[in-house]
Amino acid sequence: MDELIAALLRGLWTTVQATFGAFALACVLGLIFAMLRRVRIKWIAVPIAWLIEFIRTTPLVVQAVFMWMALPRLIGMPLPALTVGILALGLHYSTYLSEVYRSGIEGVPRGQWEAAVALNFSPAQKWLRIILPQAIPPVLPVMGNYLIVMFKEVPVLMAITLGEMLLAANSYIASTFADGIVPYSLVALFFLAVSYPSSLLVRLMERRLNRQRGA
Repeated sequence: MDELIAALLRGLWTTVQATFGAFALACVLGLIFAMLRRVRIKWIAVPIAWLIEFIRTTPLVVQAVFMWMALPRLIGMPLPALTVGILALGLHYSTYLSEVYRSGIEGVPRGQWEAAVALNFSPAQKWLRIILPQAIPPVLPVMGNYLIVMFKEVPVLMAITLGEMLLAANSYIASTFADGIVPYSLVALFFLAVSYPSSLLVRLMERRLNRQRGA
């Protein structure tokens, strides 16, 4: 049992690393996608829209396996499973976060956009000083929910040999010929122990934001 707990804790640490690395990547790429979709140049906006739809409508596991096989050939060197997992998970969920950003951006009153023009702000100043500070706070709870979803999606990356908790449980069962009920139950409990408190924090954040908006 001690060996199993140790293996699951190592898997949990890998899961946390993959989750937060992928979430950081998804936040950056999602914002870039959201801004590029607003560009009035069709040869930029249209391909970005098609790319987002393609990524969203294809399975994460297929994207991860494809990247696991293709990226080493493309760059001419092997990549760790954790790196590929972060790239695959981050790219996949960046398309969802792009829609979250888009809803926040579209929620900024038109007068704020006009004020930026009247003040002769550069595009960078407009986005950094006026639009994004108003667009992002209302969507933070939704982004928090996606963070929890990404945490629970990490076991999919077992397909590329990422040593997360489910793979650790499978390896333990294969090496000890143990019954799977206890290892899989512990995996579920570990996920619950992290996901449930996180969901409570997201709800708390949402309530506080609602109170601030209602004040």
